[in-house]
Amino acid sequence: MTFSLTVLGTASPHPGPGRPCSGHLLRGEGAEVWVDAGPGTFAELQRHTDPARLSAIWISHLHADHTADLLSALYAFAFGGMTPPAPVPVHAPQGCAERLAGFLGRPDTAFLDTVLDFRPLHDGHTAVHGGLRLTARAVRHDVEAYGLRAECAGRVLAYSGDSGPCAALTGLARDADLFLCEADIDAHREGEQVHLTPEDAGNTAREAGARRLLVTHVGPTLTPGTATARAAAVFGGPTATAREGLSTLV
Repeated sequence: MTFSLTVLGTASPHPGPGRPCSGHLLRGEGAEVWVDAGPGTFAELQRHTDPARLSAIWISHLHADHTADLLSALYAFAFGGMTPPAPVPVHAPQGCAERLAGFLGRPDTAFLDTVLDFRPLHDGHTAVHGGLRLTARAVRHDVEAYGLRAECAGRVLAYSGDSGPCAALTGLARDADLFLCEADIDAHREGEQVHLTPEDAGNTAREAGARRLLVTHVGPTLTPGTATARAAAVFGGPTATAREGLSTLV
């Protein structure tokens, strides 16, 4: 069976025309997992699958550019005729359900339970859906945040989420067949280590021994092409730009 990644969105920190924020679809051995739900990605998800068939949703952290389309999914599942056969597991940092309920002005989260099953992440959290094994690793950011190591059929995809340079991220990407990594900023501001420069992304991929690097989440101070070229110069291995609609085998 194949293990594949489809890119749904790559923008940071807001969507642009034809460019949603962070979101991805992982498929492997009967499982389909929506990884990060940035604004615009729910529409893109529907190009590739019926959202009611999702095995799970996995959220790296609670910033809006990675979570806002959970609201779209909720409306689709609860009111839009896409009701899943059972509540969809949502692996996300603590408090995700409360934020969604709060946006709707609801004092509790019980009304979500018919369509979404929230399961709090923690460092080392592991979930298995079909042939996909998902492991979370806490990474450096300005809120609780996790990178993802997804394994299927002997292949490994690592996803940085949003992260500054840290040993945990390097460990997460160790020997990955594909490392999907942010390169959000042109340079670090003094004292800040909450995102990666392209050089950080390339260096992490090189130190981890990743086989391929896919650059995503490029912020407004860079172009995707420039970020990818700078990351490639440091990594020294196969490097590409994540673009909406791209599907690749892991």
